[in-house]
Amino acid sequence: MTATTIPGACGVRIVGSGSAYPERVLSNFDLEKMVDTSNDWIVQRTGIHERRIVNPQTEGTFTLSRDALNKALDNAGMTGSDLDLIILATVTAEMTCPSTACRVADAVGAAPAGAFDLVAACSGFVYAVNVADSMIRSGRYKSIGVIGCDTLSTIVDYEERTVSILFGDSAGSVVMVRDDDPTVGCRYQTLQSDGSMWPSLYIPRRDQEVPAGDENNPVRMGNLRMQGREVYKFAVTKFRDVIRDALEKNNLTIDDVAQFVCHQSNMRIIESAKEKLGLPDEKVHVNIDKFGNCSAGSVGLCFDQVWQAGKIKRGDLIVLVAFGGGLTWASSLWQL
Repeated sequence: MTATTIPGACGVRIVGSGSAYPERVLSNFDLEKMVDTSNDWIVQRTGIHERRIVNPQTEGTFTLSRDALNKALDNAGMTGSDLDLIILATVTAEMTCPSTACRVADAVGAAPAGAFDLVAACSGFVYAVNVADSMIRSGRYKSIGVIGCDTLSTIVDYEERTVSILFGDSAGSVVMVRDDDPTVGCRYQTLQSDGSMWPSLYIPRRDQEVPAGDENNPVRMGNLRMQGREVYKFAVTKFRDVIRDALEKNNLTIDDVAQFVCHQSNMRIIESAKEKLGLPDEKVHVNIDKFGNCSAGSVGLCFDQVWQAGKIKRGDLIVLVAFGGGLTWASSLWQL
């Protein structure tokens, strides 16, 4: 799906953001003691030096999501009771029922606000932002809390080196509200997928869910499996394509955009896109070296960091970009 600004009487404004991540740091040197790898090997292939991972006894998707949303509400000068709806993008919900979003809504005092989880893997936060913008523009909601959070350390096999080195845990959140200016908010968006490529990135729970040809995969059942080369080729292409699409469809140039807030999948993918598109360093926030690939938490965390650092301001145009399991990809051109 692609969509331009919906004609109507209202716009959508982001009024606050917040993020949360565990205190525990898992460095490349820690991984050297756990699996057959090295700091140099990891840095050369991914750009990652360390990542944050939860203590599963005290932390998880629920706690990080709750904390990120509370910070976003504080930043907006609002309380949970001001929200009409909460959308939580995650593939690591702690339970199928209830949704993690429902637990978060209760924890922040948002009841009886609606709440649901959204599954789009690493694209989840951008998917959720686009959905929230459309729901507010429909006139049915005035304020929505959006969260992207994954704790992939809980589903990573740390005996397998190609997947375990990549992922970290974090949450990012924004509060979005109705605005009288219809030009504010999402000016253009894409939500797209290619389900034929699902075996490239998946989490099997039972033997019958393993696709033909992957029966001897060494990653243990219930953990994330990835065909690294296929995902890399997909991500490099989509990264460039969705940014070009957003700019061309809106007659914009790179100079018109204040920040490209991009999913942190792999430093080589980010650098390739910057080189091919001519994106200047100061317009692409990078934190993968410190946080790894945080899946649905990635873009939300990046947004909060550039927001809190003052790198974006009211009136700026920004582009959100993500791609992930499904396979899915999404973009969102925003007028702040």
